[in-house]
Amino acid sequence: MRKNRLLTAFSFLVFMFMFIPLAIIVVTSFGEGSTIEFPISGFTLKWYSNIFASRTFVSGFTLSLQIGLAATILALIVGIPAAYALSRSELTGKSRIKSFFLSPTIVPGVVVGYSLYQFIVVSLGIEVYSGLLLGHFLISLPYVIRVVGSSLEQFDFSIEEVAWTLGCGKLRAFMKVVLPNLTSAIFAAFMLAFINSFNNIPVSMFLSGPGVRTLPAALMNYIEYYYDPTVSAVSVLLMAGTVVLMFLIEKTMGISAVNK
Repeated sequence: MRKNRLLTAFSFLVFMFMFIPLAIIVVTSFGEGSTIEFPISGFTLKWYSNIFASRTFVSGFTLSLQIGLAATILALIVGIPAAYALSRSELTGKSRIKSFFLSPTIVPGVVVGYSLYQFIVVSLGIEVYSGLLLGHFLISLPYVIRVVGSSLEQFDFSIEEVAWTLGCGKLRAFMKVVLPNLTSAIFAAFMLAFINSFNNIPVSMFLSGPGVRTLPAALMNYIEYYYDPTVSAVSVLLMAGTVVLMFLIEKTMGISAVNK
């Protein structure tokens, strides 16, 4: 009993240690002062209106949304077949191949961003928008392979093989038998990949160009010249969006677990 209480108290302290800084950001986003201060001297919503009045932030949000959706859809188109192939194959080095696909999630973000800059911009000379799309696709792909691959590990492929023996072609069997069982995993993979793309800073900073910046990159550029509560307001909106998407992922995976 005492051990459980200690664990509960420790968990509460860890939660508070993580929650308090986030709460301070929320509070400072409503401060009246021209600089970020805590506690705040008064309440105002002008910093949130400042976001929507700023062409930089609006265009950054639009670009982040476009790049995030496009990169995630491409990652699904490539990642689902790749995860399926890895799950069905009997390659001796399959675990190493999986590790290779997941390497962008392990290597530090700055290293990934710099290496993609050298490859996409310096070596290939790809223009900014296409470079951002390619870079975000490469960092989104591992999430699709990981989530969909984990779901496929629980799938009984004998069902698909039965469909083959009944005259169903392999592509049709995949579309009619396998794919419907991956709906929740695909949705979760889409959300995780999109969150990672939308909130990404290192890759976006390296691959952005003049007038072409995603929202996180625009925020980092803004901080270099200003340090007013607009920074907190943008951070709050990013946190709120992420929380909503993570809730949807948890809800979807929970429903999937119940159905199984």
